[in-house]
Amino acid sequence: MYQPRTMTIPEIQPELKAYWDAAAEDKLLIKQCDDCGQYHYYPRLLCPFCMSEKTSWREAKGTGTIYTYSVMRREVPYAIAFVTLDEGPRMMTNIVDCDLDTLQIEQRVKVVFKPSGDQDQPGPSVPCFTPAYLD
Repeated sequence: MYQPRTMTIPEIQPELKAYWDAAAEDKLLIKQCDDCGQYHYYPRLLCPFCMSEKTSWREAKGTGTIYTYSVMRREVPYAIAFVTLDEGPRMMTNIVDCDLDTLQIEQRVKVVFKPSGDQDQPGPSVPCFTPAYLD
């Protein structure tokens, strides 16, 4: 069964401020190249496809599929995964708020934002994913 765990506080680089500001508003941003049109994640200054410096932040749909995952059976079990976003890029993330024994490759997921740190040292919200069950 799912047990919440403390998320590590990420190091926020100045060029990623917009990403973390959006995460605080429960929005997932990814970069898109203004020259070649490709989406990419991890956000960076240069497009990894054509090396253009002309990239813009775009709000992602926040949905995708599990490409691969691994469940860590620790004191508090957790799952790390690569999720293929509907826009195309893959991002490493945590799978949360579910029974980890029911996860599957190609399972549909949606973004949720979880706080990092703890009560004594709170950090920014971190994009994670949870199964997108059909109603």
